[in-house]
Amino acid sequence: MKTNFILVAYCVYLPLAIALTVYVARQLFSNSKVFMLDIFHGRQEIALATNKLFETGFYLLNVGFALWILRIDREVLNSQVVFEVLSLKLGGFSVYLGAMLFANLYLFFRGKRKSKEHSAPTNDTANA
Repeated sequence: MKTNFILVAYCVYLPLAIALTVYVARQLFSNSKVFMLDIFHGRQEIALATNKLFETGFYLLNVGFALWILRIDREVLNSQVVFEVLSLKLGGFSVYLGAMLFANLYLFFRGKRKSKEHSAPTNDTANA
């Protein structure tokens, strides 16, 4: 009977972790196109390609992490323990996803700042 509860926990955890990843990725990368276009000075082709590569990396990292932490080391003897295990797993994964979201936002803002620095005229070119 113990195996059945663990399988239920796995069958609930994996779809929810993947659904959370897909939701966060769609929100982040549909809104990050604006940043990428600004960073690449309106060059749409390279901005969208870079955004797609960031998105692919985001999926790989987060789905990989969700699978990495899949293992349940605790005895799952009843439905109460299933809920407790799922809350710990999904709660921890949600915190991780939030950190990844903010890390990506940091990279977008950093890229925007660097882009502005490189496109701003320097004192030498302004005086020439």
